[in-house]
Amino acid sequence: MANTPAPPDEATARAAVAAEALTWVGTPYHQLADVKGAGVDCSMLLVRVFVDTGVLPPFDPRPYPPDWHLHRSDERYVDWAARFGRPFDPADRAPQAGDVVLARFGRCFSHGAVMTGRSALVHAYARDGQCVVGDLRQQPFLDRPLIFYSLWG
Repeated sequence: MANTPAPPDEATARAAVAAEALTWVGTPYHQLADVKGAGVDCSMLLVRVFVDTGVLPPFDPRPYPPDWHLHRSDERYVDWAARFGRPFDPADRAPQAGDVVLARFGRCFSHGAVMTGRSALVHAYARDGQCVVGDLRQQPFLDRPLIFYSLWG
């Protein structure tokens, strides 16, 4: 029987997720793309970060229409997040590096980011035209309904 390496502990995995997210900063925003330095959208940023760090097994939520959040109420993003993580209330515990935040744009939760700290995050944002560092206390997250997810207990 071959030796299988033990999965990284939570602190190591969270740090790896946050570090990987930061390597995507500056990648141009392109709907449905997932190539670091060439193009990424907010959904595929989350996929690439969590899959490439080994936290999640490979999966691909594509295709999805770029404007589904404007015309439909189905919570595709919430369904994806709930497959892998558990929602938590930031009033009960502060967000940590490696957590995910979803923001409501349009009719449903349709924008996601990787937390890199208590309020710091990385997200691929169409209005900025690229993957950027952001903050929960600033736009576009300020005053929007948010849902937080953790992949760990």
